[in-house]
Amino acid sequence: MVTRTKICGITTPEALDAAVAGGAEYIGLVFYAKSPRHLDVAKAKGLAERARGKAKIVALTVDADDVTLREIVDEVAPDILQLHGKETPDRVAAIKQQFGRDVIKAIAVATANDAARARAYAGIADLILFDAKAPPGAALPGGNGRTFDWHALDGVAEALPFMLSGGLDPDNVADAIALTHPRAVDVSSGVESAPGIKDPEQIRRFLLAVKAAKQTG
Repeated sequence: MVTRTKICGITTPEALDAAVAGGAEYIGLVFYAKSPRHLDVAKAKGLAERARGKAKIVALTVDADDVTLREIVDEVAPDILQLHGKETPDRVAAIKQQFGRDVIKAIAVATANDAARARAYAGIADLILFDAKAPPGAALPGGNGRTFDWHALDGVAEALPFMLSGGLDPDNVADAIALTHPRAVDVSSGVESAPGIKDPEQIRRFLLAVKAAKQTG
């Protein structure tokens, strides 16, 4: 199985170009005001147009209402909606039906019991994203640079198509792929020089590390 790669939280053309040049299959645009990677719709639209046809465009939201989602879908035209809040299975199903986009549902994981919550989204979300649970009091539900015990996915991941996130970087992504066998890996803070500032060289290194893991796996 070929592991695909998502570079999330892109905010500049330079980061986008590095992701596309390195072969990233997905680029993530964040619509969450508390995030240092947050984009307004106008800027996101420009980045999406630059990426269109070269990588799948993923719009990340957190418990967004229908008005917000409609604006993103109409103006940015993402390929995929990533739901990174507390959206229930019913809410995910409703979003899929209303907006006609594939959906990635993020599940915050610290323990095996956390990972097991993903089963409720089987057959509803097109892809599960297992991410590290945010620390208490954190402003962001993801993108905090934290890993989790990947063995928490044992017995769950095999039954669901999933993407792995949470503290991945160029140095640990090959180990993560070897242990969990995800459909895709997702990185944000692990390729940044500062919060919200992507480093094109780190993006290049991450993508090369994923390709090397593909070759050996």
